[in-house]
Amino acid sequence: MTTLAPTAGRIVPAAERRLSPRASLSLTLRNTLTMAARGLIKIRRTPEQLVDVTVQPILFTLMFTYIFGGAISGNVTNYLPVIIPGILVQTVITTSVVTGVQLREDMDKGVFDRFRSLPIARIAPLSGALLADTIRYGIATVLTFAMGFVMGFRPAGGLGAVIGAGLLVIVCSWAISWIFAFAGVIARTASSVQGISMMILFPLTFLSNAFVPVNTMPGWLQWFVNVNPVSHLVTAVRDLANLGTFGVDAWVSLLGAAVIVAVFAPLTVRAYMRKA
Repeated sequence: MTTLAPTAGRIVPAAERRLSPRASLSLTLRNTLTMAARGLIKIRRTPEQLVDVTVQPILFTLMFTYIFGGAISGNVTNYLPVIIPGILVQTVITTSVVTGVQLREDMDKGVFDRFRSLPIARIAPLSGALLADTIRYGIATVLTFAMGFVMGFRPAGGLGAVIGAGLLVIVCSWAISWIFAFAGVIARTASSVQGISMMILFPLTFLSNAFVPVNTMPGWLQWFVNVNPVSHLVTAVRDLANLGTFGVDAWVSLLGAAVIVAVFAPLTVRAYMRKA
């Protein structure tokens, strides 16, 4: 018969406490995948959760292209290579806010209290939620490129480069979601997570090179736009999709993503462990 004993605030099987580090990691990965599957089931049962990654990229692509295309690039066709990467980055990064909001809602409903009583890795509910959200990023990425193709966008970099650009955005957005996950753990309400996150994201996405050339902006603003990490990511996606090149901006984006995870993953886990 399996014996149970309290360990670090949760009840785990005695066999689990004797696992080697490799086996313990394997168990954590399995629990993470299980929790990620739970997140996908939630999406299937409440498909309205996908409104932001299905309607938003289509709506924003149409609006921004036909409103600004003629003024900025002369016509819609010339503007598409500029705006599609910008819309993609804006949409997927904005979607990452949902991670923190849903995490806070689950904690408020006591869902994580029930997880705490289960013999699973304590980090699994958190890591599983973040993993499940990558599906949302993938949907937004595919729809944005598909909408651009319907409107006449033909990436010169080829299909492989487009896939690479999409994966780059997904990886960077997953890293950014750790910031909002941290906000979800420490915030008091889900609405405060959403409000604070949008207050940060809107300046970063709109004060970037996502929609207009940097040289059309005032000199004092160009400095901020040039150092804005969103601008580096947009440039990296444009280089991949339009030129097929993996340049300096792509490496800067990956380095930035790694730094974010290195900083906010431990902070989020520590704060989550205190409350879990």
